[in-house]
Amino acid sequence: MAIEPEKNIKGISGDPPPGTLTLARGLDILRVIGHGATNLNEVASSVKISKSAAQRMVKLLVQRGFLRSNHGTDFALGPALIELGFHALYQSPVPVIAKPILEELARKYQDTVHLAVEDESQVLYVDKVPGTRGAQMRSRVGQRMPLSRTGIGKALLLDSFDRWELTFDSESPVQQLSHQTKESFLHRMASYAEEGIALDLEENEPGIRCVAAPIRDGSGKIIAAISMSATNPYMPDERMNALKTVMASTAGQISRKLGYSGKSY
Repeated sequence: MAIEPEKNIKGISGDPPPGTLTLARGLDILRVIGHGATNLNEVASSVKISKSAAQRMVKLLVQRGFLRSNHGTDFALGPALIELGFHALYQSPVPVIAKPILEELARKYQDTVHLAVEDESQVLYVDKVPGTRGAQMRSRVGQRMPLSRTGIGKALLLDSFDRWELTFDSESPVQQLSHQTKESFLHRMASYAEEGIALDLEENEPGIRCVAAPIRDGSGKIIAAISMSATNPYMPDERMNALKTVMASTAGQISRKLGYSGKSY
C-alpha cells in the first residue's frame, strides 16, 4: 500500500508544545500507519525518528491495543482505536439525532444516504446508510474527501463564501480529475448557496450523482451535511430537482432537533 506523502498527512506539521515531543511522535506513528506504513523502516522514516525509537513506541502502542502487529511487522491500527472512534462519533449529538431520520430516508427513496462533517478542511463521513438498488458506493464511515468535489462538501461550504476559491485551489490537481473548472465551481457554488442545496454532478466519482443539504445548530452555523447518492440512471436531472426539497426538508428536521429555529426549510 502506498504511503501518503508526509506533508499531506493531517497532524504532522509544526512543533509540538514543550514537554510533549514523545506524545507527538506516538500520535504521528498512529497517523502514518493509518495512511499505509506497515514496517519499522517506513514508520521511522515518515515520523523522522530512529528505528530503535520507533520500535519502542510501536511496542507500547501494540501492548495498549492501539496497533496490531504480526511478528514485529505488518502494522495496522488496533481495536482500541475502533472503540475510541465509536465513542468519539457518538459523543457528538448529530449522528445520534440524525440516524433514525437517515435510515427512514434511505428506506423510502432506496438510495445511499451520507452524513458528514468538515474536519481539517476535508469532508469526513460519520455515517452511511446504504441504498437498496444494488449499486455500491466506495464511500465509508471515517473516509475523507475533498470539499470542492463532493456534493456533501459543497453543502458544508455554502456559508463560507470567502473560502470557495481558496478551497478549490488548495486541492491538488490529482483531486480535480473531473470536468469541473474553478470558474464552473464558483458559479455553481453561488447558485447552490442561493438555493441552500448542493449537487455532485459526477465530479467525485464517475457515474455517481448526489443531492446534499447543510445541517445547522442553534446558532445557525453549518455543522454537518447530508446527501443522497445514486448511479446516473437513478439520478436524472428531473429527479435531482425533486430531491432538493426532500433533502432540504430532512436537513431542516435534523437542524430543528439541534435547536435551529431560523429560516424555514
